[in-house]
Amino acid sequence: MGAQWKAPIKAAQAAKKGAIIGKLTKEIIVAAKLGGPDPNSNFRLRGAMEDARKNSVPRDTIERAVKRGAGLLDEPVNYETIIYEGFAPHQVPIMVECLTDNRNRTFADIRGVFRKGQLGSAGSVAWMFDHKGVVEAHFKDKGADLESVAIEAGADEVIAIKPGEGQPTDGALARFTCGASELNTVNEFLNKSGWNILSSEMSYIAKNFVDLSGDQLKEVTEFLAGVDENDDVHRIYVGLKPQE
Repeated sequence: MGAQWKAPIKAAQAAKKGAIIGKLTKEIIVAAKLGGPDPNSNFRLRGAMEDARKNSVPRDTIERAVKRGAGLLDEPVNYETIIYEGFAPHQVPIMVECLTDNRNRTFADIRGVFRKGQLGSAGSVAWMFDHKGVVEAHFKDKGADLESVAIEAGADEVIAIKPGEGQPTDGALARFTCGASELNTVNEFLNKSGWNILSSEMSYIAKNFVDLSGDQLKEVTEFLAGVDENDDVHRIYVGLKPQE
């Protein structure tokens, strides 16, 4: 009996891992297409490659994705970015960023996963978020003066963050937030100052947060998990108060 129930569990785990690899690979392709194949100057690509390595994406898969995105292979790259706006249950604002090669398929899928929420029109939710550049970086000296670094880099805000899975646990780990037009400037300053850039991207940051608990929080969490399961969904931004 044991071997029989283990088989579908393994299959489900493999499918989930395959979906994660697919999303990470897609990000590498798009990053290389937009900024070129050199991770030393393309900070979005550097972060994407780092994420892929943390998730055990094979090296040859990463390298092929970089070449494909940079146009070094005879394989067209037709991905486009689409933002969908709406509300999760209990009027929690949400923005869903998709990378897709088939706009009609993606819209149909997103409309389906929003059955328990409310899919809105363009601009219906975006005003509830700030469009900002966000850089997470690590510095070997734990005593680094983050405020001074942020001012010199041109960032609007900086906070010390706790290491996530696969991130360095020594030294200083910080998240810098900046205006959209300042993202490259902040990246370049940190890079030249000896910081290791772990991720660099444009993000939607909620201006206000809905505070939920208990069954309501569980319902929203399950809804977000369902949205994230779609292969075309790249990032989800949500106005839900972070849990301690």
